[in-house]
Amino acid sequence: MALLEILEFPDPRLRTVAKPVQQVDDGLRKLIDDMFETMYAAPGIGLAATQVNVHKRLLVLDVSEDGDQPMVFINPQITPIGSDTKPYEEGCLSVPGFHEQVVRPDRILVRALDRHGEQFEMEADGLLAVCLQHEIDHLDGKLFVDHVSRLKRERIRKKLEKVQRHA
Repeated sequence: MALLEILEFPDPRLRTVAKPVQQVDDGLRKLIDDMFETMYAAPGIGLAATQVNVHKRLLVLDVSEDGDQPMVFINPQITPIGSDTKPYEEGCLSVPGFHEQVVRPDRILVRALDRHGEQFEMEADGLLAVCLQHEIDHLDGKLFVDHVSRLKRERIRKKLEKVQRHA
């Protein structure tokens, strides 16, 4: 396994819309394993392939307290359940050091393939629903800062650019 480089905002590659995975094979499973290693080391609870400059519709996450419930979602599709929304304080490995309130649907249905290419669906709420929506945004070329005001987004961008220049 290998640690992958996580792209940071405002890197334009984060705006690339990911393409559907055509084949679940050993190469994809190696990428999945590398993404888990990268996510846990960061440390984070979710990572989309777009964040490691691989533009395939793939994400990994683990929202468990002990980090022992890894989940894989290949070609995920979500549908809100009901109309309830909830604000949640979100952070992101691609926007290090910043957290902002984002309002998202509270409950969702997700359909995806697992690491073996088997289709599944599940309902999610709370942190799992938020994390799935956040990571799927990445696959669509969006970041959580797109859900905040333009002024806040620009402030975050300028601070991160300054940090990146001095790194």
